[in-house]
Amino acid sequence: MGDAVPRLHVVPSDAESPATGKSVGRSHLVNRLNYINFQNQSILVALRHVAYDESIFLKAMPLPCAGERLDCLWEDVPSLRELLKSYRFDYLLIADGRKYLVVNPEPVTIDDCGFALMLPPACREFQARKIRRHLSEGVSAQIMQNGVLFDGSLVDYTPVSLRISGTWEKPETLRWINTEEPVHLRLFRGETMLYSGVFDVHAMESAGGSCSFVLSLRHSSIRRFKPKKYRNFRQELVPTPNAVFNHPLIGKRVNLMVTDMSGTGFSVQESEGDSLLMPGLMIPGLKITFGHGMSLCCLAQVLSRNPAGEKGDEKLVRCGLAILDMEIGDHVKLLSLLHQVTNRKSYVDTEVDLDDLWDFFFQTGFIYPSKYAHFQENKKRIKETYARLYSGNPQIARHFIYLDHGVILGHLAMVRFYSNSWLIHHHAARKSAAKAGIAVLDQVSHYLSELESFAFARLRYAFCYYRPDNRFPARVFGGFSAKHADQRTCSLDLFAYFHYQNDGGGEALPPQWELSQSSAFDLSEMGSFYRHVSGGALIEAFDLRPGGNGDKGLAREYNGLGFRKEVHHYSLRRKGSLKAFFLVNCTDAGFNMAELTNCVTIFVIDDSMPRVLIELSLRHVSRHYEGGAMPALVFPHSYAVEKALPVEKTYLLWILDMRYTDHFLHYCDALLKGPRKTQ
Repeated sequence: MGDAVPRLHVVPSDAESPATGKSVGRSHLVNRLNYINFQNQSILVALRHVAYDESIFLKAMPLPCAGERLDCLWEDVPSLRELLKSYRFDYLLIADGRKYLVVNPEPVTIDDCGFALMLPPACREFQARKIRRHLSEGVSAQIMQNGVLFDGSLVDYTPVSLRISGTWEKPETLRWINTEEPVHLRLFRGETMLYSGVFDVHAMESAGGSCSFVLSLRHSSIRRFKPKKYRNFRQELVPTPNAVFNHPLIGKRVNLMVTDMSGTGFSVQESEGDSLLMPGLMIPGLKITFGHGMSLCCLAQVLSRNPAGEKGDEKLVRCGLAILDMEIGDHVKLLSLLHQVTNRKSYVDTEVDLDDLWDFFFQTGFIYPSKYAHFQENKKRIKETYARLYSGNPQIARHFIYLDHGVILGHLAMVRFYSNSWLIHHHAARKSAAKAGIAVLDQVSHYLSELESFAFARLRYAFCYYRPDNRFPARVFGGFSAKHADQRTCSLDLFAYFHYQNDGGGEALPPQWELSQSSAFDLSEMGSFYRHVSGGALIEAFDLRPGGNGDKGLAREYNGLGFRKEVHHYSLRRKGSLKAFFLVNCTDAGFNMAELTNCVTIFVIDDSMPRVLIELSLRHVSRHYEGGAMPALVFPHSYAVEKALPVEKTYLLWILDMRYTDHFLHYCDALLKGPRKTQ
């Protein structure tokens, strides 16, 4: 009864002149009428038939009102002059979506252009709905049920029900809609889909070729991501941030206080009567604003709407929202804030004095004499690289620092080294603060868990290299791999490591042997070999699938930020048959201090191949590297030992499919007895 309707609408006689309700003075009524005029909205005029017990509502536009007299103009109504001969004025109905005013004025004049009234000293106000209904414009709708499709537009909206209207090209097919079965609704603004979900049909009306549906929401929550045992901690922040956005269905500017927040989502509270958030609704351009002026923009989706108690006479609802997309730099700012709330000594991508950082690396023994010997000639360039790397490049790098009273106690870094894979490296801690190493590892575990569901994070795999005799990573990474016992989702591969020094010789490969850029078939053969020998996750994590183009896009990102990133694939063949595959990675010197990001990785397909062929091939690929010894990794490790290559170290490559972070976190809980709790 309180709706503004676009057509004549017959109402029951028992709803025409209610005798109850709250009394409202004329001044309130006049203010309401002037607001409606200011917004170019309309009121409803009830007309009663002179002979029959029937009423209709017509729309009228109120003109500015200064006191007792109200002048109105009719909206476009077909056959208005004839209607006025059969109907007389009865009362005004002024709706605001939740309440409505019933006004019984004294008519002065009425014709087919408009009318004038004398307003009474008071009118009656009634509660029409538990939740305010809002008009909508510019939102198209599709209703689908078992092969039947109805195109229309959204007329009005609440978070629990809405009205769709439109025309039906074949009215007879309206009978195909089963009102006792749910329908699937999709809402669009332009080409952007704002909602897709299941509704029940509350009412359906048709007249000629037009039809309208009143639909009620079927579920109070949706599941956007698969459930996790280890959910992200929700923090209550002080000062409290606000969620600010233009409501995508009604265009209203909304500003709601955020009650709690994590790196993946947040909750807000609304007054039930004025609530606006419907589970499943997409909200583009939502801003999370903080008291000190920081504002973070994201694409969010409402996941749930549940009762949240009462505040005075008003009931509250609590809505949970998920962050679906966000600029990576903004997300790092958010996580930095949240991690520090969890632990005041934990920092993400904070500004750091590089002299203090280098001092930390040397004092902790992370840079030991033999490691320093390999990169000390390039120390100036390495310092420059780290100055840029630690100055904020969230697209490709992160660093985590445990800091107490200005002293670095623990450190761990990550770089995005393949299109969807991040390398964990530079893990170090002071012996005087043993827990700092565990703290930064726990911090990174939180971080990886929070990012796993975000496409913008480009995090499908995490990987690291470690020495088998390094007890801490052997217990954490190697121990989990052994317990998990699934090489496809958490792989562990052994590599030999040495430095190749090009002596400047020009000896060519023997006849029938060739080294050239790899083909798609070579990549396929390489994948078959690796799956047969290891069965691990390296092919997918290192972008070695045939037809993959991730490396080129990532290289452009590196270059755009001022870093070097090149990837080359070479195949060593005999009579066309693949014998060895060379993965050549080139980055800035010292990007990884063990130069594992600036080395060539050799996959030996045929283990009977003589060592000299590997060395001749390395001489060719070494042209991609500047002077000095070229780092090389060899897989399988057994080939390097059997052929007496100059092995200096042994490295284990650990790769985790991030869809299995729950398993890893559970293992770390049991191993480290950390403070993490399931939520």
